[in-house]
Order: sequence, then structure tokens, then C-alpha cells
Amino acid sequence: MDLAEKYGPWVLITGGSDGIGLAFAHRLADEGMKLILVGRSETKLAAAAAELQAKGAECVTASVDLAAPDACQQIASAVGNREVGLLVTNAGADSINARFLDQDIAEWDVLATININTTMRLAHHFGRAMRIRQRGGMILISSGACYGGMFGLSVYCASKGFVLNFAEGLWAELRHDHVDVLTMVLGQTDTPSYRATLEKSGQPLPENWARPQDVAGTALAQLPHGPIFNWGQTSDLAGYAPNSPDARRAKIEYIEKMMDDLTLRKEEA
Repeated sequence: MDLAEKYGPWVLITGGSDGIGLAFAHRLADEGMKLILVGRSETKLAAAAAELQAKGAECVTASVDLAAPDACQQIASAVGNREVGLLVTNAGADSINARFLDQDIAEWDVLATININTTMRLAHHFGRAMRIRQRGGMILISSGACYGGMFGLSVYCASKGFVLNFAEGLWAELRHDHVDVLTMVLGQTDTPSYRATLEKSGQPLPENWARPQDVAGTALAQLPHGPIFNWGQTSDLAGYAPNSPDARRAKIEYIEKMMDDLTLRKEEA
């Protein structure tokens, strides 16, 4: 059974104009699915759609600010009566990289809205139709930051923690309705947004970071086996998610020192 037959003919991908989202689009186009790409940049969306249409894929785009209060309504209007069988929420990287109190609260509102409110609303809107049809799937892209707070990433960590628990709760509920749910917890991945973050903080490019194509392929393979897949991890998550107060404190302090050291080196350069 192919993906379109199992889940439905259309896939909706937020953050679909580049990076992981575009990798999903190419992979799903190869599987014969029709594509709805959502992003903020009309220019990037047009370029992505041209790539996909050149290989014969049916592709439509929607330029939507995912931080807008009515982002879900805008997306639903763009989708119309198309049957969305797969939902991939991929937007929501942290490009701020600052201490919480050093930025205006509006900056954090944007990040929290994208990762929490818009993700929740999209899952609710499209999930209801999936439940009625008794088929569908959702892939909620997350980050290892979901397992605990980190220096300079407080809101990002908190919002990804929401994605983790939300996806597990959805899986528990929707598995009874033949709807698959997976949160894909990533480590370092080669995306334009992460490259920009590393450049901003003066960090070198990782040697063994994940390729977006591999992330997309693995996520689709793991979707029937939710609720979670940890990229590059085995059953031992002690490094990601220590539970004792001492271990969690040590992890937080280690990351704080690492970030301070990077800032110092950048200032000395």
C-alpha cells in the first residue's frame, strides 16, 4: 500500500519551502502524493514549487505567517476541500538565541505561537477530518531541546516540550481511529535556519549532522510506529533527559558554560 492510499492524497507541510520541509516534499512527491507547502516567503515557496512541479508533482503553496492568530484559518482556506491525509508541522526554529529577559516579549510570543498554538490548531482542524475518515497521519517535528531547559533557549525548549507531550497524547487518542502520530525528535540537522543560528553564535558547522533527506525518509518509515522517534538515539536517553535534580542541574550548567565560552571566543575574534 502506498502512502497516498494509506493516508490520503494530499500532504500539508509547514515550513515547506526549504530544509527539512522541502526534503519531505520531494520524498512524498516521489511517493505520488500531492503537496501543499506553507511558508512565509512567497519567493522561496515559488522556487520550491517550481522544483517539485518540474518532476511532475502537483503542488500548491500558501504564504502564511504562522505566528498570526488566524494562521490556521488562513491555511484551511488555502486547502479548501482537498483531503489532507498527512500533516507535517516543521516550522518553528529558534533564530533568536538570546536570554529570555534580553528580548522584547513580542519575540517570544512569535516563537511560542508557532510551536504551540498554530501546531495545536492545525492538528485539531485536520485531525478531526482524519478521525471521520478513519485514516491519516501527523508528523510533528521536534528537537532534543524538548527534554529540558537550556541556557539561551528557554522558550524554545518549553515549546518543544509541548510538542513532545502533545504528540504522545494525540497518539494515545488517535491510534484508536487509525490515525498515526509521530514526533520526530532531532539533533543537529543541516538546515538553512540552523546554519544561520550557528553563524550568529560563532559556532563551527558540525561534522556529523543529519541530512534533511535522511530525516524525512526516517520519519515516514517510523510514522506507523509512533509516538516518538529520537534521531541518533537508542533506548538510553540519559544524556538527553536526566531526571534527578543534580543531573538536570549539571546539564543546564554545562550548556550555560559552553554558551558563555562561545560568546567569549566570538568577542575575542
